[in-house]
Amino acid sequence: MTWKAEVDGGRCMASGMCAGIAPDLFVLDDERARPLSEEVPEEERVLDVADSCPALAITIVDGGATVVGPRP
Repeated sequence: MTWKAEVDGGRCMASGMCAGIAPDLFVLDDERARPLSEEVPEEERVLDVADSCPALAITIVDGGATVVGPRP
């Protein structure tokens, strides 16, 4: 099973936390991070990546329902 990972380019500040935690899933491009693939494995570390983002720019979606995402 897989989840969908999205990075909000307007929020991303390219801290590199995502690429540091999961370099096989996220990369820094220029001034923003992005997932290497839209689909990511259903793993605890994917949730850790989203929770560790200081800009709260990463959303993880499971079949249309947000698993982890930006908070106000």
